Amino acid sequence: MKRVTTIIVNYRLKYFLEQTLLSVEEAYTEVEGHTIVIDNNSGDDSIEFLEERFPSVTFIRNKENVGFAKANNQGFAMSDTDFILVLNPDTIIGSDTLKDAVKWMDEHPECGAIGVKMVDGNGHFLPESKRSFPSTWNSFCKLFGLSSIFPMSRIFARYHLRYLDKDKPHKVPVLAGAFMFLRTELTKKVGGFDENFFMYGEDMDLSYRMITDGMENFYLPIPIIHYKGECTKTESINYVKIFYEAMHIFYRKHYPRSSWINKIVVKVAIILRMCISAFSAKLIKPITLQFKRKAKACDTYIVSHRPNEIINITETEGFSSKIFKIKNIDEINSLKKSANIILDDREMNYQSIINTIISHKHRNRFFHIYSSRNNLIISPKRQR
Repeated sequence: MKRVTTIIVNYRLKYFLEQTLLSVEEAYTEVEGHTIVIDNNSGDDSIEFLEERFPSVTFIRNKENVGFAKANNQGFAMSDTDFILVLNPDTIIGSDTLKDAVKWMDEHPECGAIGVKMVDGNGHFLPESKRSFPSTWNSFCKLFGLSSIFPMSRIFARYHLRYLDKDKPHKVPVLAGAFMFLRTELTKKVGGFDENFFMYGEDMDLSYRMITDGMENFYLPIPIIHYKGECTKTESINYVKIFYEAMHIFYRKHYPRSSWINKIVVKVAIILRMCISAFSAKLIKPITLQFKRKAKACDTYIVSHRPNEIINITETEGFSSKIFKIKNIDEINSLKKSANIILDDREMNYQSIINTIISHKHRNRFFHIYSSRNNLIISPKRQR
């Protein structure tokens, strides 16, 4: 019997989604599972492109973008396995990810849901991997930067729980919707995602209802890659508005007595964040683009025994003309700190890719994956 149903909601991310599906296939060698992809009216050839490459995957085409919560609920209704994995289409999981998650669930009957250690495409930890509920105080500390000023404080840094060791398991209130490993029976019992949340906030709401039902949510230090920002443009003004309005829905639903206070906080947050986003678009974004151009101009190192195909496309992909070949992963340690590193998916499975990126991360190292199926290089911010 298949133990896991993986549900992925897609919107115009076919190359990222292909990587995700390949990594999930690898994980199915350890645990039997089935994958459902719900496309929220991407309007491109995402499904046609992937359908013939993944005949065992069930693809659902929505005629409109129904939102993250409703699309996942479509998948929940079709799931008949012990567990459900809600997964973003801009993630890469390891071959041991599902096995480790199932093992934890089998050994901890009190556990209703699991979140994991998410890192970005360059191996840096994403703090949203573990969070607390957005009380007025927690939101205030996050909004006004107190959680950043005092990152290890149990008073000021509750929102992202930074004081909890990211390399150890913990009971946590909130799990991220990019990766939620759920008990199927419990998920259906509590009603799945609340479809009043179009996007954002639904993961907090479901986490809250899991705990209210008497179960525990756990963060496990199982590493996965999440190309944060690929599913949505998190720097856009529209994103800010949707995100904070989702927070207001959550407050109204679960903290009704203080909803008027939270409403004021949310409105202030929306106005302030919109101003910051507008400022960022005019001043910060050009600096960021210039930094990215400099990043591409760094020396490029190809980790492969068959680098010629990769070398042939580096120029069209915008990489520096200084290209070096590496056959041994350990040679990365001797490189200059500032470098582009291209990993060959013909020679490394996704577990090895994740481990390599994390173990060799540096703030000026930029990792990319050569997609041999498509003869292109997958980098953060590639949309199609």
